[in-house]
Amino acid sequence: MEMLLSTKGITICLFFFVLSLAAAIEIPLSVSQLPTITEQSHTQVAYPFDEDFTIKCEARGNPQPTFNWTKDGKPFDLSSDPRIVTANNSGTFVIQNRGIINNFQGKYRCFASNVLGTAMSEEIELIVPSVPKFPKEKIEPLDVEHGDSVILHCNPPKGIPPLHIYWMNIDLQHIPQDERVSMSLKGDLYFANVEESDSRSDYCCFAAFPRLRTIVQKMPMTLKVSRLKHANDSGSPNAAVTKDLIIGAGGTILWDAHVRKANFIKERKPKLLIPPESAGSSSSVTVIKGGVLLLECIAEGLPTPHLSWVKVTGNMPKDEPETENFGKTLKIDQVTAADEGKYECTASNPMGSAKHEFHVHVEEPPQWLKKPEGGVYSVGTNLVLLCEAIGNPEPSIQWKLNGRPIDGRTFRGRISTREISLTNLQLQDSAVFQCEATNKHGTILASANVNVLNIAPLILTPDEENYATVVGYSAFLHCDIFASPAADVRWTKDDSIEPLSTFRYEVNKNGTLEIRNTKKEDSGSYACWAANSVGKRAITANLDIRDATKLVVTPKNPRVLKSHSILLKCQAEYDSHLKHSFKLSWRKDGAELPVNSTEGGRIILDRDTLFISSVLLEDQGVYKCVASTALDTAEAEAQLIVLDVPDPPEDLQLSENQNRSVRLSWKAGASHNSPVNESIIEFEENHWEPEMWQELIRVPGNDTTALLPLSPYVNYQFRVVSVNAVGRSQPSKPSLRYATPPAAPDKNPENIRVEASEPNEMVMKWEPLKPMERNGPGLEYKVSWRQRGVETDWNEELVKKHSLSVRNVPTFVPYEIKVQAVNNLGSGPEPNITIGYSGEDVPAAAPARVSVEVINSTLVEVFWSGIPRDRVRGHLGGYKVNWWKTRSMLDGKRHHPEKHFLTFVGERTSGMIPGLDPFSEFRLTVSAFTSRGDGPESSPVFFETPEGVPEQPRFLRILNFDQDSVTLSWGLPKKANGHLTGYILQYQIINETHEVGALSNVSVANRSALSWHLAGLSPSTKYKFYIKACTAKGCGKAATEEGLTLAQGTYAGIYEGISTQGWFIGLMCAIALLTLLLLTICFVRRNKGGKYSVKEKEDLHPDPEAQSIKDEIFGEYSDSDEKPLKGSLQSLNGDIKATGSADSLVDYGEGEHGMFNEDGSFIGAYSGSKEKGSVESTGSSTATFPLHA
Repeated sequence: MEMLLSTKGITICLFFFVLSLAAAIEIPLSVSQLPTITEQSHTQVAYPFDEDFTIKCEARGNPQPTFNWTKDGKPFDLSSDPRIVTANNSGTFVIQNRGIINNFQGKYRCFASNVLGTAMSEEIELIVPSVPKFPKEKIEPLDVEHGDSVILHCNPPKGIPPLHIYWMNIDLQHIPQDERVSMSLKGDLYFANVEESDSRSDYCCFAAFPRLRTIVQKMPMTLKVSRLKHANDSGSPNAAVTKDLIIGAGGTILWDAHVRKANFIKERKPKLLIPPESAGSSSSVTVIKGGVLLLECIAEGLPTPHLSWVKVTGNMPKDEPETENFGKTLKIDQVTAADEGKYECTASNPMGSAKHEFHVHVEEPPQWLKKPEGGVYSVGTNLVLLCEAIGNPEPSIQWKLNGRPIDGRTFRGRISTREISLTNLQLQDSAVFQCEATNKHGTILASANVNVLNIAPLILTPDEENYATVVGYSAFLHCDIFASPAADVRWTKDDSIEPLSTFRYEVNKNGTLEIRNTKKEDSGSYACWAANSVGKRAITANLDIRDATKLVVTPKNPRVLKSHSILLKCQAEYDSHLKHSFKLSWRKDGAELPVNSTEGGRIILDRDTLFISSVLLEDQGVYKCVASTALDTAEAEAQLIVLDVPDPPEDLQLSENQNRSVRLSWKAGASHNSPVNESIIEFEENHWEPEMWQELIRVPGNDTTALLPLSPYVNYQFRVVSVNAVGRSQPSKPSLRYATPPAAPDKNPENIRVEASEPNEMVMKWEPLKPMERNGPGLEYKVSWRQRGVETDWNEELVKKHSLSVRNVPTFVPYEIKVQAVNNLGSGPEPNITIGYSGEDVPAAAPARVSVEVINSTLVEVFWSGIPRDRVRGHLGGYKVNWWKTRSMLDGKRHHPEKHFLTFVGERTSGMIPGLDPFSEFRLTVSAFTSRGDGPESSPVFFETPEGVPEQPRFLRILNFDQDSVTLSWGLPKKANGHLTGYILQYQIINETHEVGALSNVSVANRSALSWHLAGLSPSTKYKFYIKACTAKGCGKAATEEGLTLAQGTYAGIYEGISTQGWFIGLMCAIALLTLLLLTICFVRRNKGGKYSVKEKEDLHPDPEAQSIKDEIFGEYSDSDEKPLKGSLQSLNGDIKATGSADSLVDYGEGEHGMFNEDGSFIGAYSGSKEKGSVESTGSSTATFPLHA
């Protein structure tokens, strides 16, 4: 199998690469060639703190070059000084710093030579600086008068630039400088005029040489400034002497004194100190192109002169020149030819002005226009070398051959200033030609190696090279050739001898074969053939084509809510041969994401997945999955869009101010990739509900202005909330406040109604106006009323509350009522009339023709006729039916009359009374009621309920089990509801599933029987037993029990064998104790609403009769249907509440009324007292009633 990573290596062809046609192939070192300088030093400084100094010169060539040096144009023997260290086959040497090395300063040049020629380096200058020092000198103090001009010279020592000069005092504090006191470019300190405050004895000049790591200080200088004195010898009392005091070299004081008539402050026009007057009115300045031009003017005078600059010829540079040193220095960076010309500086004060012109000349060192270029030439060809340079002044050109000037008498070619030519080159013409261009600003050197060769092709690319690329990419098979004369190159594939020639194949000038848009069938072996007149060579190359890498990022362009999470997955397909070099990385907006989790684990990178939890807005961007193999790179990206609520609106402005409106404008905040659907404008007012923001209007999301409707007498401020699909933005900052003027009310109170607690009273109430509806101060309500249908004037009263009570009015008569809002600015609109009634009283009559129709044993229907309208004396609330039990017809006992009642709302004339005790005697009355209470009751009506079916027997127990029989015992029913006629005993075989056997019936005719021995059972069989009590109306609900008969021959033996054993007795006691404990737990759970085992058994094996009975609360009644309902009515404090159906029986108490539907179904409340002896200890009693009569 092919090993791609062989010792020969594998060349990866991934990128398009074409060599320039003009570029020459580097000559292999195996071929004889001229020396070529490959590395050299340039100007170098020998710092005293360095241990040694290296002067480099390296060259290549065949044969190996030898090296020689010159210093200052003379031969320099490297072995002449023991401090010089050299290396073999190298021109580089090292000078060791052993103290005094001044003799090494100079300009060096390196020569590399072999038998073919000599290469020459550029000049290398070695500078050996001395340690700068100020001379030791004594500087005399200067005593000058107020207003004189003074120059303090620094004269810094020479050293390696840059040089920084500072004027400071002995405490190393800088001397303040301004237009009056400033330092020149040379470092001297100039005083245009002195003041007494300039007096000090510690003017120190510091010179800093950063490259030498040295700062030196000049001796301190003393300057004394005294007040101006009269010059008595001048012959005039107003005459004064003016001195220019200059400290010369070595501290010599030069006096340039002149006398003029002046006042005591010596006012005078400016005089230029730089350039000095001795330079005349103009001077010439030369600057190097690309350098920095510095022109300096410093003047003395009193008052202090001001400096200005102007270019006399032409315009100032486009970029305004920079002035420094308080306008005394003009600075132009990157000087060009356009900066040549005349510049003028002017120093002026109120006494006059002084000027100086600078003639600026821009020069430049030599630069190449054309450099001689060498190369490889074959025998018989011609040579032309060109050398052209520009500069100012114009540079001189000198040609050299192998480092020496060319002697035109012996040189067989043609030579001129800018050109050398040779025809019919021969092997012995190989040489190094040098061209030097020189002017006063520098020298440049260019070398051209002319190698004349005649050799067969050399293929520099290794043979049997393996290449690989992926489908669709270009493949490059290299065949680097060196030949002279030039070789012809062709490529073949596999065993073919025909050159490759289709449009997908191209042979570049350097011999490389390019195969475009590769396919799988391009795999194979290729051969490169190179031939010239001297000989020919060939190599082979192998090409493999792999499958391209493919990527897909899912989801493609996810949209994620801020603070949510996103998982990006990068699915990759790549060639199996490249799996070892396959790498996957993630980038965000072009920047690579680190492999380890970032931001405390919020962004987790795990090879092909990128998980971002709690997404932030800055997470939005383009996420790119980048897969790379040894042969290709693939990318797939997904743009993550983060959705968030909008940024709050900004810059709220109010305009178009009106009494009832104002225009609000704003700038929308960033929508965060979810367009704004609407903008909510809220307001706050600082009188009624300060700091409480309320919604005013909403406008479409693309609107940024709205006309706001306003109410009078409100001091508003507004804010805007933007809403997009994500949610609401934070509110904007509030606008300025806007107060509207007061006005009369726009509306009147609403919901006007009449309430009364006394018959002869009328209380009128209404909804007060909201604070925003007041419209002004002093809000009151004007209430008007009069009796309807009576011609009379309106009664009126002005109130501040939202109610008004009127007494001594007729009972329950209609009134017309109006309520109008009034404030200090006027009244609201004309109010509407509302009809209300004065106070109610209880009804004055009882219903008549009351009758009862018995429906079944627990339900009756009551009929009555309504009372006359004029006897109601209020709004008729409905009718109340009261009843009470007087006697049980089963035992003949008389009962204490505990009343129950049901109310029927509205003008009803009948109603159903449910939940009655069967086989009992009752009395019943009916009364009408209003909101004030109940009217008189009707005369009692007597009725009896018939017998009903009994309730469930209290228990059913198994007293004794045998192999084929069982003895059962049961209790009386909780309520017989009539005369018992007997019992029905039923049983059936059951198993642990829902499957049951046939049901067998046994009729127990003796109504006094409470036990029964049942025979004919099967041994070892589980049975379920049912017992029902019966009356003439039928049988009630069954009590149940389950049991297992004994196996044959086991019961007697076991019982006789163990019943007398002590351990058995102990076991039975433990079982009894455990049973008692379990019963206690069941009782507790039952009281808490939990299930217990009996219930589960009933659910598993239900009563066969109960299986067909639905919830009887909602069953229909008929004349023969007397089965009791499941629902129970609980009595508490005299009120009975239905628990069967909230829709059929609602709570009644404290004056709330129950109701019946039109068809007689009960939807009212049931209330009453329990019958004595009819309620168990649980406090519940059973009431049965039909849903439909």
